[in-house]
Amino acid sequence: MDAKQVDVMVADASHEVYVDKILDTIREAAKVRGTGIAERTHEYVATKMREGKAIIALCGEEFAGFTYIESWGNKQYVATSGLIVHPDYRGLGLAKRIKAASFRLARLRWPKAKIFSLTSGAAVMKMNTELGYVPVTFNELTDDEAFWKGCEGCVNHDILMAKNRKFCICTAMLYDPSLHEEDTI
Repeated sequence: MDAKQVDVMVADASHEVYVDKILDTIREAAKVRGTGIAERTHEYVATKMREGKAIIALCGEEFAGFTYIESWGNKQYVATSGLIVHPDYRGLGLAKRIKAASFRLARLRWPKAKIFSLTSGAAVMKMNTELGYVPVTFNELTDDEAFWKGCEGCVNHDILMAKNRKFCICTAMLYDPSLHEEDTI
């Protein structure tokens, strides 16, 4: 399989047929890794697609990967979330392409917003670092209660709450555009 055969694009309403496959792939990956993940509903992911706030990767008509973005705190923060590559397409550098596309989409839609990512995966941490993110404590992220409510579906939510939302199993990483003003989108 050649990664060039996989198209990475902004998702739209026509991609809603892939939502259940995306959610199943995310759940299975979390089980295999033994890590927490904030569960998302079918409607939530479909809405991200309809709003042009998601990236999907397809090989012909076959699902290969996905991620989405969401703004928080009156659009002062943007989270890139739900990055997943189907097992059949791993090892091709596809996650990096999807992550870069979501980063560009976030910068295009909200150029002054700080972009953050929560992850427990070394590969995502490496990709984030290459894009200019730095590790931060959770209290440097949005204080938007709607964002934190999304963490309730994660198996590690008790840890997050016991640490007063300052630390968890995930690593928080932040891209501050004011520190990268010379960068172009």
